[in-house]
Amino acid sequence: MNPKHRIVLIALSVLVALVAIVLLLPEESSERADEPSVSAGQTGAAPPSRREPQPTSPEADSAPPPPTRIVLAGGEPEDGVQEINVTAGEVVRLVVSSDSPDDIHLHGYDIERDAGPGAPARFRFEADIEGAFEIESHVAEDAGLEPLIANLVVEPG
Repeated sequence: MNPKHRIVLIALSVLVALVAIVLLLPEESSERADEPSVSAGQTGAAPPSRREPQPTSPEADSAPPPPTRIVLAGGEPEDGVQEINVTAGEVVRLVVSSDSPDDIHLHGYDIERDAGPGAPARFRFEADIEGAFEIESHVAEDAGLEPLIANLVVEPG
């Protein structure tokens, strides 16, 4: 084999290896990229074995809907208490912004996130427990105010 053939063969091998590496890397969504990482021992962490559902139809290949947004002002939701309806198995995405430091708690799933000015609480999880679950402000509750900011309703799949 002459030197030119060897160079072409090596270049092709490197190209194939690079393509294989790119294809095997896990994808990370932009929603996850801006969430703080949480270790399995911290509140709100999902078990490492929990995975997001895989698309099963052409409609599922489209972009996910935007997250539900709740804005707290003075400890109260600006648009009133929201009802968030999902089907079991769906990925829930929720962003809670607050004009003051707060601790937002999703009962039933037992997920807590801190919120504050410029640092919204971000929730992303699979709705794998059916029922109705309250989302509350612990700061409002501690101040003797109505803590309820939203209800999450997970219907059977």
